[in-house]
Amino acid sequence: MESEKGHPIEGLMQTAMQSIKEMVDVNTILGDPVETPDGSVILPVSRISLGFAAGGTEYETEHKRTEGGGKFPFGGGSGAGISVHPVAFMVVGQGQVRLLPVDGSAIYDRLIDLAPRLVDRIAGSLESRKGGASGAQPVV
Repeated sequence: MESEKGHPIEGLMQTAMQSIKEMVDVNTILGDPVETPDGSVILPVSRISLGFAAGGTEYETEHKRTEGGGKFPFGGGSGAGISVHPVAFMVVGQGQVRLLPVDGSAIYDRLIDLAPRLVDRIAGSLESRKGGASGAQPVV
């Protein structure tokens, strides 16, 4: 009879795994997009941690079950836990894609993003000072 239906732990594991499949999908990691009034799209990005355990045993009682063919009764259980932590927001709009982390390192990412613009501004400012200070055009 056990070979026809399988061991009771198999049913326990199948039920637990089906429940986990229903809980976790791609929208848990990359959330639903939100469109802002300026046309940008914001996607929340999350980190997921998942734990799963199952176990069981056949135990002996004073009287063996006669209807089960002399087999011991089965006792088992399973459990799962999920943890979702926000990691960042992906902003798509105005011709660029930016990842804005939620943790404290966001200031460093912003400085790296702004560095090319800052260099361009400084170079433009130096060029305008050179051209304006002498008043003369360079000879080619």
